[in-house]
Amino acid sequence: MTADGSEAGSPTGPPTGHGGEGFAQAGTGRVEAFSDAVFAIAMTILALEMRTPDHPSGGLLPALWHQWPVYLGYLTSFAYIGVIWLNHHQAFTRVRVVDRSLHAANLTLLLTTAALAFPTAVVSDAVQSDIGGADARTAVALYALIAAAMCASWRWIYIHLARRPDLLTSGDHRRYIRHGRMRSSTGVVGYALGGALGWFVHPAIALGLFLLLPIFYFATSEGLPRLSRRGG
Repeated sequence: MTADGSEAGSPTGPPTGHGGEGFAQAGTGRVEAFSDAVFAIAMTILALEMRTPDHPSGGLLPALWHQWPVYLGYLTSFAYIGVIWLNHHQAFTRVRVVDRSLHAANLTLLLTTAALAFPTAVVSDAVQSDIGGADARTAVALYALIAAAMCASWRWIYIHLARRPDLLTSGDHRRYIRHGRMRSSTGVVGYALGGALGWFVHPAIALGLFLLLPIFYFATSEGLPRLSRRGG
């Protein structure tokens, strides 16, 4: 379906292909449906890491408390993927048709999103064992690497849309794309910084940044306030 409710490729909808050989442009319906499925599965996989801990008789309560990093990891990554889904929906309401490069950028975003459950589990296990140990430092660096790659895929999407405004719906989307590029760049720097501080200083610093960055993305999902006032 297109933005005006017509079927992609129909006489009243946007052109979605070309007469020659090569990769034909297409509407966003299948891209959005597939992406939503990946986001839902990725969020569900996060919950599978929350299991009943091993404990002696009568020791369930302290055992549950001891695995607090599992709950923190679930909360952080669930919030991150949830905000990604929200921003993905907002981005594709502005996209009219999808070309090969945009498909590739979107698949890279889904690749990193689906992979997020792995570093989340690694961080939870390492922090639960020793929050200041070498394994915890490695774990937060791994999480930062995957999360920064996810932000980089967002930057790829926005850069491509800036270069190909014909893929967008009618209207002026320059400010939205400019904000998106700045927000994605902030994420790359933020997660890289968190990973570096977690490795060289203490993993707890990285955990704090990992919690704050999804909040930043949610708070700025409609754009950066200062830039919005200037642009308005």
